[in-house]
Amino acid sequence: MTTAKSWEVTDDFWKRVEPLIPVRQRVAEQTYARKSGGGRKPKNPRLVFEGIVFVLRTGCQWKALPAERFGSASAIHARFLEWEKAGVFEALWKLGLAEYDEFEGIAWRWQSIDGAMMKAPMAQESVGPNPTDRGKKWEQAPFAGERAWRPAVARRDRGQSA
Repeated sequence: MTTAKSWEVTDDFWKRVEPLIPVRQRVAEQTYARKSGGGRKPKNPRLVFEGIVFVLRTGCQWKALPAERFGSASAIHARFLEWEKAGVFEALWKLGLAEYDEFEGIAWRWQSIDGAMMKAPMAQESVGPNPTDRGKKWEQAPFAGERAWRPAVARRDRGQSA
């Protein structure tokens, strides 16, 4: 038996995912430039899902998807956004959770959540100013030389001679 790479979608897994994938349909009220069936055929949903799993498993950027395997990265990303809006991944997560609960059992009594969703209030004093804010002009140190620079002539119109 050959083992699949972590981003490859097995036939068994695809059988569980495929019913969750929404069917693309034309909106009746919308006017289209092309007739139905015109244009490029949509990508195979399994290939799109495998591309999404590749990004999630490897951590690569969308634009770094291997084009020779998955095709256009922007098309994969657009379908990912479409499916995410349709709730595909939440439904997949719920199915996986239910399957794990049935297989292994989840002790729901002992679940806890931990996290922080705000900046640390004392961080600024201990860390100091952000190094990316070097160009900001809020407080400048006094000039170290003899005098601060100022123009030799306060103001001169172009028509005036020097």
